[in-house]
Amino acid sequence: MAKPVTQRTGKYLYAVVPIAQEERHYGPIGIDGGEVYTIADGRVSAVVSDVPNAKIRPERRQLAAHHQVLKRLASEGAVLPVVFGIIADGPKALTRILDMHQTALVEQLKRVEGKVEMGLRVTWDVPNIFEFFVNTHEELRVLRDQVFHRGSEVSQEDKIELGRLFDRLLGEDRAAHTATVIEVLHPHCVEIKENKPRTEREVMNLACLVRQHIQKQFEEAVFEAAKLFDNNYSFDFNGPWPPHNFVDVNLQV
Repeated sequence: MAKPVTQRTGKYLYAVVPIAQEERHYGPIGIDGGEVYTIADGRVSAVVSDVPNAKIRPERRQLAAHHQVLKRLASEGAVLPVVFGIIADGPKALTRILDMHQTALVEQLKRVEGKVEMGLRVTWDVPNIFEFFVNTHEELRVLRDQVFHRGSEVSQEDKIELGRLFDRLLGEDRAAHTATVIEVLHPHCVEIKENKPRTEREVMNLACLVRQHIQKQFEEAVFEAAKLFDNNYSFDFNGPWPPHNFVDVNLQV
């Protein structure tokens, strides 16, 4: 009779935290309801759960479980979030990873201790972003009128020239508006990272590393910054989150 195939299990890695006096258990809150616990090495601990040693697909429920664990950890202290889907073969492989990156991990934990990440997204809240720029930038309005009032079909070269001018003005306005907002937020942030806008309407997408005890002041500063803009701009801040944008340790398994 053929022996049943035994499925190997791996250690799914959520984050790295400072070492505690004893192994921590967080309950069945991990991927597929797995028990989440710590494995220590040196001055740091990995937060893991057991999973089949295979690739975890980024389905909504799995992503939600991953981020829920990170949120729980961030509420208790310093945490270095690990990107979704990292699986070590077992405890030995995991401790080898921690040992290899020990110095960098400790430095990163010190850097984010007592801090949280807050996000700020500002968008142009207008029906048509191109028409908004035509109405607010004479240079673009003049070129648009020249291109479309020639009485003949618009050439590809004309469209390209018009598009280039729009893109330049879009970039210039983004830079100016971002500088204005950062000047207001800077006194309340340890660091500010400018992420690339994800849509044409997005003015800025900022990640802000904020000391937990002045989070309220940061939020008040966002409202102060918003007062410098009219109703064509929408401000949306979110958080607190684990400091995803301020962790640059690359853990390869």
